[in-house]
Amino acid sequence: MCLPFLLCVRAVLLCCLLGLVPLSAAAGELRVGLAQVEITPPPGAPMAGYYFNRAADGVHDPLLAKALVLERDGVRLALVSCDLLSMPGEVANKARALVVQSLGIPPSHVMISATHTHTGPVLLLGQIRYNLDGEMRRIGEQYTGELPGRIRDAVAQAASSLEPARAFMARGREDSLTFNRRFWMKDGSVGWNPGKRNPNIVRTAGPIDGEIPTLYFETAEGKPLAAYVNYALHLDTVGGQHYSADYPYTLARSLEQARDEGFFTLFTLGAAGNLNHIDVSTSRPQKGNAEAARIGSVLAAAVLKALHGMEPVADGELRASTRTVALPLAGIAPGELDRARITAATFGRPDAAPFLELVKANRIVTVADRKGQPIEAEVQVFSIGRDVAWVALPGEIFAELGLAIKLASPFTLTSIVTLANDNPGYIPDRKAHAQGAYEAISARVAPGSGELLVEAATGALLEHMGLP
Repeated sequence: MCLPFLLCVRAVLLCCLLGLVPLSAAAGELRVGLAQVEITPPPGAPMAGYYFNRAADGVHDPLLAKALVLERDGVRLALVSCDLLSMPGEVANKARALVVQSLGIPPSHVMISATHTHTGPVLLLGQIRYNLDGEMRRIGEQYTGELPGRIRDAVAQAASSLEPARAFMARGREDSLTFNRRFWMKDGSVGWNPGKRNPNIVRTAGPIDGEIPTLYFETAEGKPLAAYVNYALHLDTVGGQHYSADYPYTLARSLEQARDEGFFTLFTLGAAGNLNHIDVSTSRPQKGNAEAARIGSVLAAAVLKALHGMEPVADGELRASTRTVALPLAGIAPGELDRARITAATFGRPDAAPFLELVKANRIVTVADRKGQPIEAEVQVFSIGRDVAWVALPGEIFAELGLAIKLASPFTLTSIVTLANDNPGYIPDRKAHAQGAYEAISARVAPGSGELLVEAATGALLEHMGLP
């Protein structure tokens, strides 16, 4: 054996020992990588979540882009959750392009979602909902332009930290935190957020989903690594003008305290388009950081309780697929567009039109600007063997639709990840369209669109399982 060859071998081994060249994974071995990158905007950036302008004047807790990368037999899946109100398709597509350029992970294997915090920044990408100018607009545009690179950085750092790991699954449940915010009223209408102790409430107009699909990861030696937690509850708890990740912030801190320093929690939002934290049966105030901390603590306790009975995820291949569904647009009645454009001119002003008029105008103008082109919605599915599946859907999905997908799923554990890869707004089920109220007035898609997503997601899940 020649000397140059021996020197080359020694050099490679030395590089591996120093961590400069990653040792190749054993066949069938699961590896997990974790990383987070701060995405808190600078002071003065516009805040999202409502139909009026507000500039942030502080930070309660930092906003993060968290990435979890799974690898087995050369296949990698990247799951990214961002502390943002929404995930516009333009941002997600740019971030995916950067990921494939830097790491070679194809877009179909990258799932990017928003947690839907209402104390995050506005992303300035053609919305008419915020008439911004001056410094707020400049800061917002610069932030939006930099965001895809930060998301890519989170994925790259996670991919560089891959290590052998074991995966476990648990199905927790917590029904005391999430409430359907649509109610049948005494006058026969369906109301939205009708107020605490409202005597005109008859009953709720839909279900909740209190399930907490959870994945737990530990090192090959049994050291706690991370939890992936999915839950269907709107993130509109805090309010005010300080940036905050809302209740997932306390969820992550509580799990870290209970498990180990540096324990990593990635939270994604379930089908919560018609669910929030308001319990109308009590007059107790439910707004602010204390309420967010309460919700995060109770949710963490439910996760820890579920993990006590967790089961190993059976070895199986990592799979990813995407389908595109053309969602028909909501209709526009004669004369509505002219009135909507007049109303839209008041967005962001102190003398803005009444709330539901703003909501309707936003929907009409947005739909009209599409010039009849349907909304191309991506349905993305990840899976591990025959045990675990994720279904990523764009927009704010009603609980009924998420429950229908879970019921049809052949996998042991299925997470519905919403506000993923794009944001076409609210997607109610068919009956909610007929009932009206805020979400139906806001929806840019026609009745039956939600059911089209359920059909596509169910088909993809069956395909991943190898079923007809």
